[in-house]
Amino acid sequence: MGGDRGAAVVVAACKRIAARYPRVKLILVGQQRALEPLVADAGEQLSVLHASEVVAMDESPADAVRRKKDSSMRVAINLVKSGDAAACVSSGNTGALMATAKFVLKTLPGIDRPAIMAELPSTQGRVYLLDVGANSRCDAQQLFQFAVVGSAVVANLQDIAAPRIGLLNIGSEAEKGNDVTREASALLTQSGLNYVGFVEGNDIARHAADVIVTDGFTGNVALKTMEGTASLIAGFLRQSFRHSFAATLQALIARPSLRRLQRQLDPRAYNGASFVGLNGIVVKSHGSADDVAFEHAIETALFEIQDNLPAQIHRWLKSEAA
Repeated sequence: MGGDRGAAVVVAACKRIAARYPRVKLILVGQQRALEPLVADAGEQLSVLHASEVVAMDESPADAVRRKKDSSMRVAINLVKSGDAAACVSSGNTGALMATAKFVLKTLPGIDRPAIMAELPSTQGRVYLLDVGANSRCDAQQLFQFAVVGSAVVANLQDIAAPRIGLLNIGSEAEKGNDVTREASALLTQSGLNYVGFVEGNDIARHAADVIVTDGFTGNVALKTMEGTASLIAGFLRQSFRHSFAATLQALIARPSLRRLQRQLDPRAYNGASFVGLNGIVVKSHGSADDVAFEHAIETALFEIQDNLPAQIHRWLKSEAA
């Protein structure tokens, strides 16, 4: 029931997933009166589970956890806890979703706080950035935990034996940054992870590391800046090719290349940030996601289910502790 575009977007995305994955069953949790007309023609793969309450986008996480025990968000996460669902996907209030997921599912042993991990395009495939919004302030030990979790996730999703870990900083030199980043760097240097050192903001797109670790405040700013830059470039290209008849003709000739570039820059193709470190799978979609973007968020959850990601992370944490 969350998100800026309403339940119709979510239902449309679910129908697309159902058509592509005939064995998947999707439970739409929310207000029955709003949802049932939207799924009337959907078949048995989609079902509706009524929840009487909705968490507003401006509602405090603490209030959502304490006061709205029958919210669509809480009921959906309870399904994961009970094993009646393998994952939860939501485009609702991020803080409330994180607080509820942590309260209901708990964190994996050895993890203080879950982090939100986003998948981003780069010059050499995809790079993973965490945290992008769950924890605005982190200590060195928490950043180290994010690195361990991120390494486990990318090792499984990308089949990389030892993903390269970078720590986001204002410079690559050892003396740069604050006390927290330098202390986290020392912990990573002493670990068995494939730590490549400090990386800067422009290194994200250059794929200087497979996993880039930072606090949630910095990570969210970096993520939104990259998304805004991608939209800016796409807008400039559209303006350039409409400037004159000759430019329009050039655009027609270059259409295959432009379509490929559009797909690479389209933020919808990277929608779906994972809450990593939880004892269960929760994926956060952008609140502004359309059906294509929300479909990708569901698909992200499907990949994590297939890899049994929480169990894989738990094994990595145990091996790292040993």
